[in-house]
Amino acid sequence: MFSFLKPRPSAQRINPSEAIARAAAGTLTLIDVREAGELRQSGKAKGALHIPLSDIGAQTDPANGHFNRKLARDKAVALYCASGARSGRAAQVMAANGFAEVYNLGSLQDWKLSGGPVVR
Repeated sequence: MFSFLKPRPSAQRINPSEAIARAAAGTLTLIDVREAGELRQSGKAKGALHIPLSDIGAQTDPANGHFNRKLARDKAVALYCASGARSGRAAQVMAANGFAEVYNLGSLQDWKLSGGPVVR
């Protein structure tokens, strides 16, 4: 009855080094959920898709006409933002939309500190 009061399970974290290796191997899709202005200021992880948190529901729902065709629900995804909070919320949305393997990478800084390439 009060299921809305139950905390949602948090997304599983992925080690940034593992994310870097899997992204380079093509077995993981990176998604940056920050706003466009944040990307202009700090760049983004090389190869990452940019889907702001405000658009994540529409672009990850296959039943929606705005589904991002660069995504596959059977391929692992790792999301990041500035602190890990927004990427955690986005990961929950993606899991609810049927993505089988969804990780919260944390922040762009986590990616950079582990040697992940950044593009501007």
